[in-house]
This record gives sequence, C-alpha cells and structure tokens, in this order.
Amino acid sequence: MWQLGKGTYLRSASIWAFDLKNHMFHVPFSIGIGKIVKVNNTVFNLFVEPQYSFIHQGIQPQVQLFAGINLQFN
Repeated sequence: MWQLGKGTYLRSASIWAFDLKNHMFHVPFSIGIGKIVKVNNTVFNLFVEPQYSFIHQGIQPQVQLFAGINLQFN
C-alpha cells in the first residue's frame, strides 16, 4: 500500500498459487487504487485492482478484476 493523500492509495495484493501435485501454478501482477471516504459515522474503503497472470499453467484465469468495499460503523 502507498498513501497518496486525501484518502487515496495505491495497492497491490496479488496472491501466488502453486499446486505442485497437479503441476498447476498462477503468478499474477497487480496494481490498483483505493479510496477511503467517511459518510456520517460510517467509513467506506473502496478499491479496484486489475490482476494479470504473467506466469500460469492450468485452469486459472489470465486476467482478473479484484474489487471490494469495506465498511466500518462507528
């Protein structure tokens, strides 16, 4: 994570997966952007992160879109 200021940040949360028994693997690269916003007493954390698998073998997708919304209620 890299803070850009005013609640905006860059992120990269790729997870490498290896299935040695079945000779399958998935090594993605990703970079995404997120934003923290407070509305009344609720804090919203919104992000989107495209992931491209530059090394893969098996049934894993080559391109993915990882997105999420986290809410914190005060």
